[in-house]
Amino acid sequence: MPTFRYQATTPDGQSKEGVLQAPNANAAAAAVRAQGLRIVSMAAADETHGQSFAQKLKRLNTAKPTQKHVLEFTTQLAVMVRAGINLRSALDGIAEQTTHPEFKRIIIGLKQDVESGKQFSDAVAKHPKLFNELYISMVRASEMSGSFAEMLDRIAGYIAQQIETKKMVVGASIYPGIIGTLAVVVTVFLLTFVLPKFYTLFEGKEDVLPWATNFLMNLSQYLQAQWYLVVGVAAAVGIGGYLGGRTPAGKLYIDQAKLAIPVLKGMFRSLYISRSVQTMSQLIHAGVPMLDTLEITASVSGNQLYSRMWRSVHNSVKQGRNITGPMQAADLLPKSVVQMISAGEESGKLSEVMDEISSYYSKLLKDQIKAVTSLIEPIMILVMGGVVGFIAMAIIMPIFKMSQIVG
Repeated sequence: MPTFRYQATTPDGQSKEGVLQAPNANAAAAAVRAQGLRIVSMAAADETHGQSFAQKLKRLNTAKPTQKHVLEFTTQLAVMVRAGINLRSALDGIAEQTTHPEFKRIIIGLKQDVESGKQFSDAVAKHPKLFNELYISMVRASEMSGSFAEMLDRIAGYIAQQIETKKMVVGASIYPGIIGTLAVVVTVFLLTFVLPKFYTLFEGKEDVLPWATNFLMNLSQYLQAQWYLVVGVAAAVGIGGYLGGRTPAGKLYIDQAKLAIPVLKGMFRSLYISRSVQTMSQLIHAGVPMLDTLEITASVSGNQLYSRMWRSVHNSVKQGRNITGPMQAADLLPKSVVQMISAGEESGKLSEVMDEISSYYSKLLKDQIKAVTSLIEPIMILVMGGVVGFIAMAIIMPIFKMSQIVG
């Protein structure tokens, strides 16, 4: 019997991994869900069994499919279905045009599943790393309503916006990262290669040297003598931070920090609100039941605090109460947004209200990313200039004083 390895999350958001045996992937997924877990990923544990070393190496070197591949696939599929091409032929045509080997294999697998009589939603559900719960739920809803092509267009629009948002956030962090790295490299260079050349000039005059010069000389000598210790500590801190950030407690701490850092909290707040509200809007438009909508929104929100809030909303709706009570208690959404959602719920126009909120926060997010970028750039330049200037002055000042004494 095949063995499957899975990653899942518990109802309280904690990660869990495991291995189980099942006749097929669907049976394995059902067994995991029966434990009350939400599947993040699942794959055959013996997927590379029997492959040669060269085949395994080639598999490792092949880039994994990304959401850009999913976007292209969904867009092409929508156009072909709207043109009257049946799903099986459309998948066959897209597979022939796909150059990415791994994604081509996945599309061929989707075609084979459809040919065997499976629903398309069940076929894509076998690849949760590429097709998330929102994708699967919207496709499943369209299969029931008969609006497959329109729903694919809506899904493609959602994916495109999420890719654009991620690109903006990553782009905003690249420049500060480069400047910060340069500041560290320049500082280390000055301390280990430039300052030692002045040792003979300053030797024996430590009592009359400025404190800054003495401090930097001691620091320079320590770095040269104990460089392996400094590198080891830095590596240990980096690895420890990385591994700690992957634990549930570490992820929660990082998510809390994102909403607390003065310069960045507004940007991250808008990011999570925009993502959550847009997800809800798309699912409500698709006709997905509210409980499923809230559950999916919690899983894709991107922040554990927001995930907890949406799960609280889910529990509230499940008990027959309105959706705004837990939102007000969590204090993660502005009061105006909560009021708009409440009005939309009472009037039966929740999807329209969600569309307006999503559009507003998408625009606000773009403006805030630009503002954060324009604010961080001069701050980083000032910090870098201050560090380099401090080192330069610590070297120049005693030389200047000594020249005055000699003169």
